[in-house]
Amino acid sequence: MPEILTQRNGPVTTLLISNPARMNAMSRDMWMQLAEGIRAADADPAVRVVVLRGEGEKSFVSGADISQFEKMRSSADAQAEYEKAVNDGYNAPVQCSKPVVAHIRGICIGGGLGLAAACDVRICSDDTIFRMPAGRMGLGYGPSGVRRFVAMIGAANTTDLFMSARKFGAAEAQRIGFVSQVHAPDRIDAAVAEYVQMVAENAPLTLAAAKFAIREALRDPADRDTERALNMVKACFDSQDYREGRTAFMEKRVPQFQGR
Repeated sequence: MPEILTQRNGPVTTLLISNPARMNAMSRDMWMQLAEGIRAADADPAVRVVVLRGEGEKSFVSGADISQFEKMRSSADAQAEYEKAVNDGYNAPVQCSKPVVAHIRGICIGGGLGLAAACDVRICSDDTIFRMPAGRMGLGYGPSGVRRFVAMIGAANTTDLFMSARKFGAAEAQRIGFVSQVHAPDRIDAAVAEYVQMVAENAPLTLAAAKFAIREALRDPADRDTERALNMVKACFDSQDYREGRTAFMEKRVPQFQGR
């Protein structure tokens, strides 16, 4: 059954995108479950990092499940309901106060590429195939999603990928700044595990403040909540974690942050 499975390993919650019969294509219900899973992880103080990955070795997300289009996108009202579910899924990683890491292997196209772009960090295997095929399907791509690509890889690269609808590989994805790390397929799981563990050891308030400030920097100046961003920075300096960080540094030990 197509679904989003939640897996927990200490401070790391992994949301497994599971629809292997369709290369992990996203159904409407899966978009809804994804948003719910991210919000649940965000609300859990014991969770420090969220990881999104596709089930198996062949695909991260192959896009939308087009078998649903005839039924669920056949009228304006149905389309609006479907789009709400998709947008909630895209926005959930962005709005999550905690770091969200995309663990990418195999196919990452269309909705998968957009979902990966909504995450904070992307790590992929060197056999990954990326593509934005909207131009081959006649689909319109929303401005907020396009804005994320422009902010990440620049207008020229975004234009190229949308206009050509061509496939590109992991090496190019890293060169243009879409992914941070590329690893061999037999190394990707360990590399992601090592990275998220490193992130999980850092001060949660600091990471939340940094993520919010980065998000605000990508908004129009008139829409930025600078006051909230500054208050989040102040909260870091007022926190017990700041005192713990200073003490641990002087004592040459790993700090034990509590998120308060």
